[in-house]
Amino acid sequence: MLFSKISNHIQSQDNKRLLKNYFYLVVVQGSNFLLPLILLPYLVRTLGPEKFGLVMFAQSFIMFFNIIVDFGFSLSGVREISIHRDDRKKLEEIFNAIMTIKLILMFFSFMLLLLTINAFDKFSSHKILYVYTYTWVLGQMLFPVWFFQGMEHMKFITILRISAQSVALFLIVLFVKSPSDYTLVPLINSFGFIFSGIMALYIVRNKYQIHIGLETVSVIKRYFSESFHFFLSRAAVSVYTNSNVFVLGLVTTNTIVGYYSIAEKLYIALQNLYSPIVNVLYPYIAKKQNIALFKKIFYIVIIMNIAAIVVLYFMSPWLVKLIAGQNIELSTQLFRLFLVPALMVIPTILLGYPFLAALGYQHYANYSVVAGAVMHIVTLGILYFMHIISPFTVIYALCLTELVVFAIRIYGVRANHLWSAQ
Repeated sequence: MLFSKISNHIQSQDNKRLLKNYFYLVVVQGSNFLLPLILLPYLVRTLGPEKFGLVMFAQSFIMFFNIIVDFGFSLSGVREISIHRDDRKKLEEIFNAIMTIKLILMFFSFMLLLLTINAFDKFSSHKILYVYTYTWVLGQMLFPVWFFQGMEHMKFITILRISAQSVALFLIVLFVKSPSDYTLVPLINSFGFIFSGIMALYIVRNKYQIHIGLETVSVIKRYFSESFHFFLSRAAVSVYTNSNVFVLGLVTTNTIVGYYSIAEKLYIALQNLYSPIVNVLYPYIAKKQNIALFKKIFYIVIIMNIAAIVVLYFMSPWLVKLIAGQNIELSTQLFRLFLVPALMVIPTILLGYPFLAALGYQHYANYSVVAGAVMHIVTLGILYFMHIISPFTVIYALCLTELVVFAIRIYGVRANHLWSAQ
């Protein structure tokens, strides 16, 4: 275990809590990694590359609305809950303010969705798919992951997430039998998240004795304003992650999007392997400021990442065949190319919220991704006007973007002498 090697650097009580939370998040992330990989081959083969690509395009489109509804509270909320976890009255204020803001944003974003899908032909031909996919946003809004992370009680996230994903997997295999059933995929996925979200609210109300209600306008304005910079950060990240499938869907075919999505799903799965470490460290470093511990974890993770990339390079044809049922050369080439930004994205993520933001230098973490998003938009714009947008050029643009974000965060660490601090 990663934390067992460094347990002597933490007090026994902290160590026990960290190990427990890490275990729960490993289980959650393991399910996030394994269950979609189990489902992915079934969807690719049952729906075919074209309908699979269309479903992936819809997901990337709806992800923008989820960013609006989240409004950065997945970061700011964790920090606030972590700091005030022993003050029940303050917890109640934080929880109700955030949930009220999310509810308001969800209403307006749904109105924006309806306006968009009725105004553009690209979307109007598959209205029901986008509406069904949007219900996933409702499930995400109802599930206060940020609350449980801030309280460092990951057990509930583990149980509810795995239950939701397992039920969705079973129902999709049961009901999705042909390409014509493609609209059922997002609807079934959303059902699991909505149900687990309702159960999560029940736990918040009964275990933590949080009275769920509305907050005053002044309180809502304050939390809205304080999370704005975190929202910019999340929105910027979404620009150079979700926008790639979205842009390809606008200028290429659904089949190309499907082949690209196979490679991207594997790339995202690689990133998700490290999410438990990030999610456990963020509230802990924010509260304890333990830089020595972070540095040890950072070096271990970097070595693990390099080793994983080398192995995945040689395994890529087998992985693509496992998912798609055939050896798709394009997807294999794309995944191997994705391994280049993977070298940068893992240390970049670690230097962001578990380190810079947790130590009070969140402006470096936030504005680094804003700068990266601007770079990505400009690069994609150039590629578009030169008529050379393709899955390959989009990944080249991603490499440049990740390099910019990484460089700014390195600068933030060096400029404030954080690496030499103890």
